[in-house]
Amino acid sequence: MSGPQCCENPPKLSSSCGAGHVEELGGLRCYINSPPHFKLAILLVSDIFGYEAPNLRKLADKVASAGFFVVVPDFLYGEPYAPDNTERPLPVWLKDHGTDKAHEDAKKVIEALKTKGTSAIGAAGFCWGAKVVVELAKSDCIKAAVLLHPSFVALDDIKGVKVPTAILGAEIDKLSPPELVKQFEDVLNAKPEVDGFVKIFPKVSHGWTVRYDTEDKAAVKCAEEAHQDMLCWFLKYIK
Repeated sequence: MSGPQCCENPPKLSSSCGAGHVEELGGLRCYINSPPHFKLAILLVSDIFGYEAPNLRKLADKVASAGFFVVVPDFLYGEPYAPDNTERPLPVWLKDHGTDKAHEDAKKVIEALKTKGTSAIGAAGFCWGAKVVVELAKSDCIKAAVLLHPSFVALDDIKGVKVPTAILGAEIDKLSPPELVKQFEDVLNAKPEVDGFVKIFPKVSHGWTVRYDTEDKAAVKCAEEAHQDMLCWFLKYIK
């Protein structure tokens, strides 16, 4: 379920980008941005390119400006996927950076957030990160989930979610093609106890919400629409 689309449009990583700061939380280095006083938190789980992606940090800053404590952990331990490293192609890299380990790490970050006094936590995952978030959504450790152009997510995963879940898919996506996303929607519709929202964005490709070209006005507009959908979902359920 991994392929070339996972690796397209890699970001130019920057350890200093963003209006927030990096500190350790739950045993992981995390990019953090938060208002002075907070009770609500959002966990953002990156794609394979990690937590130093400028567009991802820009999104974290936007969510923080809405009043949330936002944390973007380095689940990749300083080893984001590097397309130019021919000695570690994606299948090899994935063996050392599994979503199972990230899921366990995410639970530690969530526990650390709770010790800070947060009363409700939501989580959003991008591509690789969506698998981590859907695992969290199978328990009550988060209150709402958003999956953006998910990878590695199966129908059984969606059947297992217990919290309000939004899925934002791309029309051009071999990892989660529209046909599969529509099946996700059918599963959510069959779970009246779980609120769901599914949207397929036309004319965009896998990764469009965080790997867009900032000079491309159309791409920026599509990404910002998805960001707003994500934020609205959290404003509705994380309170």
